Amino acid sequence: MYVDAGTVLELAALLGAFGTLGALLYKVFRWVERQKVQDAEIEAIKKEQCVMCYGLLATLDGLKQLGANGNVTDAHEKLEKHLNQSAHDWDGR
Repeated sequence: MYVDAGTVLELAALLGAFGTLGALLYKVFRWVERQKVQDAEIEAIKKEQCVMCYGLLATLDGLKQLGANGNVTDAHEKLEKHLNQSAHDWDGR
């Protein structure tokens, strides 16, 4: 088999194409893995915010029971409405 300049160039082009394809696949893999990590972090943040909202609701409820009116009542009603509307998004864990 005779190896000339054209064969070397074809081999170099083929290796370059495989290298580019490999790099692209690696980038896609890394992006997917990063998305999985971000999804887990977002889920943890949502659960933490839910707990904080229930704590805030309890605080507002306590202030309301002590006789605070006005902004306390408005905030209590809005937070309670928000929690009721978003309750189906959280599975209770």
